[in-house]
Amino acid sequence: MKANYRTHIQTSVLIAPWIITFLVFWLYPLIYAGYLSFTDYQTLTNEAVFIGFANYSNLFRDELFWQAALNTMIFVVGTVPVTTAFALLLASVINSKFVKFKQFFRASFFMPSVTSLVVISLIFTNLYARHGYINLLLQMAGIPHPEMGWLNQPGTALLSIMAMDVWIATGYYMILFLAGMQTIPNDLYDAARLAGASPWQQFRKITLPMLRSTLLFVVVINTIKSFQIFIEIFVMTKGGPLDSTMTLVYMVFVNAFEKTDAMGYAAALAYLLFIALIAVSFIQMKLLKERE
Repeated sequence: MKANYRTHIQTSVLIAPWIITFLVFWLYPLIYAGYLSFTDYQTLTNEAVFIGFANYSNLFRDELFWQAALNTMIFVVGTVPVTTAFALLLASVINSKFVKFKQFFRASFFMPSVTSLVVISLIFTNLYARHGYINLLLQMAGIPHPEMGWLNQPGTALLSIMAMDVWIATGYYMILFLAGMQTIPNDLYDAARLAGASPWQQFRKITLPMLRSTLLFVVVINTIKSFQIFIEIFVMTKGGPLDSTMTLVYMVFVNAFEKTDAMGYAAALAYLLFIALIAVSFIQMKLLKERE
């Protein structure tokens, strides 16, 4: 009995830091944000007046909210499939027996994902500028390009950030796919080659089915990350031009920290995004598990 009691005490002590961190920095803010979403909270006076579902009803009447939701969906739908496809392709190429200097290529492709997003955003802001290197190269090649820069026109601003995000994230997910591929027994490929299967048939019949769990993880994590796009928007465009890059998370930031009377409104928006992420993640896991 004493030994079991001592074991419980030691276990409680060891997990206490995690429990305290979870309660203070995750559960309490989540509950408090839910409370604020039903109030008219004044930041300067620290006063909160209960207004029920007014913040939520105002959200659905806010044109900027629908614009931000549309921009966020375009970003998610436009980056997640492309990033996943590129990551799978790069992982397959590096995992093949015909590629030399595999460690060099792994490190090179992975480097952008561990580099500061602020630094990368500043670099790409200069590249996308009116007199940046991209416009300079396009001008030398005689290819039409945005005269005012890629980030200063509504039609190209969001697409430019999406392209940068694909470049940043592909290497990280490539490493995940590569790790999954290296756990697949070579005997399966040897048997498939003896049966006359082509490389594409081996990839479709062996590699993809064996990567179901990895693919599910990559798609879900990438979707959540794409819904939470913020740093790139904050550094590069501030939601402009003409709200063409305004996303849900950046809209939360603007209402919570740049206004003095919209904290409750921001909390309601954050809760809607939280619920949407749970729903989308559940649907993705359901669909991929059913296919498996």
